Amino acid sequence: MKVSIKYIQPFLVLLIFWVIIFDFQRILFLIIQVNKFSEASWFDIGGVFFQSLRLDLATASFLSAIPMLFLLFWSYVKTNTAKFIYIMSIILELIIVSLIHSGEINVYHEWNHKLTSRVFMHLSNPNEIFRTAELGSQLLFFVILIIEIVVGYFLLRKTLLKPLELEKKWILLPLGLIYISLFFVLARGGFQQIPINIDSAYFSKNSRINDLSVNSTYFFGNSFLLYQRNDLEQHLPEMNLNQVNTSVNALYSFDRNHSNFILNDTKPNVVFILLESWSASAVGCMSETKGLTPNFDRLSKEGYLFQNVYATNTTSEIGNTSIFSGYPALPEIAISLEPEKNRKLPSINQVLKKSGYSAHYLFSGDLKYGNIQGYLTEHQFDELADEKDFPTSLTKGKLNYYDEDLYSLFLQKINKTKQPFMHCAFTGSTHSPFDYPKRAGWEKWKGVEQDYLNSLFYADQALGQFIENCKKQPWYKNTIFVFVADHGHHTHSIQSPNQSAFFRIPLLIYGEPLKKEFRGSQNTIIGSQSDIAATLLHQLRHDAASFKFSKDLLSPTVKSFAFHATIRGYGFVSRTGSFVYNLDARKIIENTFSPADFKKEKLKSDALFNAYYSYFKSL
Repeated sequence: MKVSIKYIQPFLVLLIFWVIIFDFQRILFLIIQVNKFSEASWFDIGGVFFQSLRLDLATASFLSAIPMLFLLFWSYVKTNTAKFIYIMSIILELIIVSLIHSGEINVYHEWNHKLTSRVFMHLSNPNEIFRTAELGSQLLFFVILIIEIVVGYFLLRKTLLKPLELEKKWILLPLGLIYISLFFVLARGGFQQIPINIDSAYFSKNSRINDLSVNSTYFFGNSFLLYQRNDLEQHLPEMNLNQVNTSVNALYSFDRNHSNFILNDTKPNVVFILLESWSASAVGCMSETKGLTPNFDRLSKEGYLFQNVYATNTTSEIGNTSIFSGYPALPEIAISLEPEKNRKLPSINQVLKKSGYSAHYLFSGDLKYGNIQGYLTEHQFDELADEKDFPTSLTKGKLNYYDEDLYSLFLQKINKTKQPFMHCAFTGSTHSPFDYPKRAGWEKWKGVEQDYLNSLFYADQALGQFIENCKKQPWYKNTIFVFVADHGHHTHSIQSPNQSAFFRIPLLIYGEPLKKEFRGSQNTIIGSQSDIAATLLHQLRHDAASFKFSKDLLSPTVKSFAFHATIRGYGFVSRTGSFVYNLDARKIIENTFSPADFKKEKLKSDALFNAYYSYFKSL
């Protein structure tokens, strides 16, 4: 037993060393920024030190891996040089960690968010930092830095200055492999399919408490990787500011006070169904593919269908921010991963909250994906639930619970909610690896994308049954349903994500509050997910002016266009055609415009790209 403890001790001590450092940093942060937490409860502040543990351990694992290798080397050769290398590896990491946190404490006063890669803009001109920062802030930075390094060094001397004493040196190799493997598991947060993310430390509706809980080093490292990936600025089309503003203002100029109302009720319940990967080219009422989605097709004959809506990008986290915040997408950027920016966006539920609505969100998978949970938490959803909240007796696929089980739990939650409410369900059976119960007659589609198509057929059956069950509930008559896909998917007819048609998705408004004269109608205006916010809020008699890049698809003077991001590129769709541009190749890879139309439409898309990027940078 003594031998086994001796082997595991350095592994545990390194982890504990870093966790203590991180918690000491939090205490310093609380002391110095005490005014920022005047409205926080002691319960939330105490919860930080528990909720932060998983992300702290993940960060500690990243920081411990290299020093552990140097410790094993020191244990093998037993020289002062090896000892010095080991100690210096930890001290260097300690200095980096302390620099990050000292900088964060200083900038939090002004930025109100954690230290991000934005700091590199200022470091490119260090003179600006010292000219704009007050002397007190400069002194505070160095005092905190010194305190954190001194405390860390004291702790280092007390705990980490002993090599392993081993009778047989050959055991160091397998021991090293075991240590590194354990660090890898902890660094990704466990054996689950989706690695740990910053939202694992989120637990409060107070964004400052969440900032305190999220590990500063991990957050900065994540932001740095995003910064390194983000080379959009060099790809921005050259346009002067007047050109950009004139073009964008014209595109977003429409009658915001129109009387084209399709709903009888101004305060209905709102139920969002986010349809994972539903592509328009596989939906019967929107394509040549007949028989795959009979239930959705039937609902479209009773609802109001938008035929030309496009996803803003190719991933779920981006789809969510576009739908709820009316936020347009940019290549290579997911704003859900940048809390300091996405928290400044408006959201549909926050507007409806002013009229007494509560907001709820249910996902059949893991909400950590793409920091969706963090984004929803920042935007004050009253209840978030995911796979953790499903009954353990249910069968679970690799990524999600089946859609039928999602809808069953969803209905239970709605039935327990006081009206008016906004409930959202995000499905999962149509996500690879396409988990659904295999039943006779449900796998009739063969050939290209057959797994996806068969999962879509199942998802449609589950959706149809859900609506039939909803019709039996007392709240049904006062409820509108908004069915929309989070993004598109490859189908038998559309294979390339470098085609604008790949991004076309279903959007359907359905329910008893829909006026009879609009049931079965189709809207052909070209728009995107980011236009849902302005469209819906105007129907509910709410001002949507804060949704800067969301247009009302029911306004009689709205412009018909959609901008979407692709993999390393972007596309634009209007009445006269579409094109897709690749940033790396620096060329158009799809174009259906005539030469004369292309020149005009390309100028519009260039203006939008510049405006969207400028807005992103300003957040």
